[in-house]
Amino acid sequence: MNGSTAPINRKRLVFFERFFDPVAEQILGDQEDIELIKLRYGDDENENWRELSRSCAYQIGARTELVEPWFADGALIARAPRLLAICSIGAGYDVVDVDACTEAGIAVCSQSGTNCEPVAEHAIGMMLNLSKKIGISNRALLRGGAADRMDLRGNDIVGKTVGIVGIGAIGSRTAQFCRAFDMTVLAYDPYLTREQIAARGAEKVEFGELLARADFVTAHCPRTEETLGMFDEAAFAQMKPSAYFLNTARGRIHDEGALLDALRRGVIAGAGIDVFDHEPPPPDHPLLQLDNVIATPHIAGMTAETFYNMSVKTAEQWIELLRGKVPPRLVNPEVWPRYSARFEEIVGFRPQPLG
Repeated sequence: MNGSTAPINRKRLVFFERFFDPVAEQILGDQEDIELIKLRYGDDENENWRELSRSCAYQIGARTELVEPWFADGALIARAPRLLAICSIGAGYDVVDVDACTEAGIAVCSQSGTNCEPVAEHAIGMMLNLSKKIGISNRALLRGGAADRMDLRGNDIVGKTVGIVGIGAIGSRTAQFCRAFDMTVLAYDPYLTREQIAARGAEKVEFGELLARADFVTAHCPRTEETLGMFDEAAFAQMKPSAYFLNTARGRIHDEGALLDALRRGVIAGAGIDVFDHEPPPPDHPLLQLDNVIATPHIAGMTAETFYNMSVKTAEQWIELLRGKVPPRLVNPEVWPRYSARFEEIVGFRPQPLG
């Protein structure tokens, strides 16, 4: 066994700047078998590389704060020969090249399901805001243009139809909230059966049918090669002129140019956007100039309660992972045989079998 992979007793876990809540550092810092290493983006890059190359675990930051060269791509993997696992800070993991990690024997984990409550609430809040014309009315008041209240009539969401794209933890919670308003809930998720989707409170439909029937189309899917740009000109053209589009998932799932065009031409009625191609968006971003757009700077999952709960779950997952257990939110289970061999070589014992 060569020096670069000699077994270790304390597992080195590196992260940049902070976790969402300090409780994660407290929990992980109390573990005798984990050495927690805090790095800073502004520190000497060579020193950061040295620390990363000696570590077996990397808690990667969110895309909004993450800077080059600390994305988990092939270049980073090549410079971290001991790296066994990478965990994202939230439900998304688009800052990680999962295929490259799998090939290298690195486990990838997310925090999927730990922030379903606030994101689902945010989606409902956007539906209410758009339907009740709260944002438009606020802008009208600020401009002194609210003399005739009749021009600001909204609509109820009770009895309307919502189409959920991706009915995982967040989508399922959104469906539950929508049913409280007696809404018809449709869902498009090619990875779940009709029975599984029904158990989550929705009717399974194909993408085109969802677009055609829904009064609100809300995206709750991960950003992958499959979902990149899935809401394009053709998709918006299939929606009702009275329908609203919402994205609290990830930028680039919708084509910003196509959405802008659809809104300007009245192809759809409005949009609620929490995610952008580049975050934060500049104040002169054309979507921000439209009255029928409600926009927030990727904060749907950002509540004090969720930051705490997510950080606790993140720390607990790292403890399980670094002690050889199967993590609860493993993104690439196919990595397990190669990961197990590398874990035994680097840490000194074999992790649990998968399943």
